[in-house]
Amino acid sequence: MKEIAMIERKAFYIGGAWVPPIDGGVTEVRNPATDEIVGLSPSGTVADVDAAVAAARAAFPAWAATPATERIAILDRVRDGLRARNDEIADLISDEMGAPRAFSRGAHVKMAVSNFDFAARAMEELLSEGEEAIGPTLVVRDPVGVVGAITPWNFPLHQISAKVAPALAAGCTVVLKPSEVAPLSAYVLADLFAEAGLPGGVFNLVGGPGRVVGERIVTHPDVDMVSFTGSTQAGRRIAELAAQGLKKVALELGGKSANIVLEDADLSVAIPAALKQCYANTGQACAALSRLLVPRSMLAEVERLAAEAAATWTVGYQTDPSAKLGPVASPDQQKSVLGFIESGIAEGARLITGGPTPPIDTGAFVSATVFSDVSPDMTIAREEIFGPVLSIMPYDTVDEAVEIANSVPYGLSGGVWSADRDRAVALARRLRTGQVVINGEPLNLRAPFGGYGQSGLGREYGRYGLEEFFEIKSLQGAV
Repeated sequence: MKEIAMIERKAFYIGGAWVPPIDGGVTEVRNPATDEIVGLSPSGTVADVDAAVAAARAAFPAWAATPATERIAILDRVRDGLRARNDEIADLISDEMGAPRAFSRGAHVKMAVSNFDFAARAMEELLSEGEEAIGPTLVVRDPVGVVGAITPWNFPLHQISAKVAPALAAGCTVVLKPSEVAPLSAYVLADLFAEAGLPGGVFNLVGGPGRVVGERIVTHPDVDMVSFTGSTQAGRRIAELAAQGLKKVALELGGKSANIVLEDADLSVAIPAALKQCYANTGQACAALSRLLVPRSMLAEVERLAAEAAATWTVGYQTDPSAKLGPVASPDQQKSVLGFIESGIAEGARLITGGPTPPIDTGAFVSATVFSDVSPDMTIAREEIFGPVLSIMPYDTVDEAVEIANSVPYGLSGGVWSADRDRAVALARRLRTGQVVINGEPLNLRAPFGGYGQSGLGREYGRYGLEEFFEIKSLQGAV
């Protein structure tokens, strides 16, 4: 793998200016394929957060009063800036979190572009509808205020934009804490906000560890809402802290999603696609369909097709154009994923392909792994792995498949494959999950996304994501 130039960021973006951290702390950003340092970013303290929140609070009244058309115009300029720098930013994301460059260029930044576009269009839609009258009462939307956004490393820029774009469209101001594992694209976004003419203090960026920077954002009395994406464990902690101030929260958390193949599905199409639904982004997606439920009579054929398809998921460095699986995001993540694979073997699941031996001696690599005869009580069937590990689970009746799918505490995504679309939709309605993908339909970033149960609270994307950032006020007698 060729040497990568290191990027050094020395300041936070606060109040429209680049401000050095108060204590000068630094976080090393490492390439998970080589462990080389590809970037340095500042590490913040409580005082840095306080400065950012103060800037956001000061900027809020003017930004909330800014005509929505002007806010939309700024979002569109940022969208265009992201689009123009797609490959550059995508390669940066690949270097810091491990996604193959081909996937990063085709997905990571383009999703962020769509998030800015769809948030702006959703705000236009609200404007066109006007305010609602209920008898003598006028119902109006007020921006919720200062939003603390805390985002993960797996889709760093996409997750940032899914929060920041609708928050700004609604008239909120933002303090962002990106993941310290993959923070560099957030700094590019701050550059683009400055170039787009966003007023100072409307968007603020402070990096650092969650236990310091994140917790201060959540508990700060001048933060009105917290929007978080990450693990369910961390989401519980954020909810507990936010509850002390009765803050509004939006939590997009973990998943353990089931993909149900019905007996009339075309396996030659469904099984390769099902592996993609599990393995995309090296399996590091909260909505990954990591449980494949198939009729018991078709199990042998599914196993054969899954093994063939898994062999096409070539492991390699991010810069290798043939690589479909890059490294997972860090050595710690590799250790975690390999531990789950070992638990699957120990608990009696049948390994079809892949396994716990890293396919490349150095770097945080994991082979495309497929288990079969996975029972619902096994660890790999119940816990989020966040790596390229698929569990094939046989069922005897459709009712049993639904029971298995709904048996985990998560409810973020799901899938159904059938030659009969009406039958697939009927089954999808029975799944206790916020999203169901029918016959491999591509992700629609205008449609709501979020979870049931331990997968979180609230919705993101498009009109539903925008609505999260408003308070609803009734003006009695205004009509």
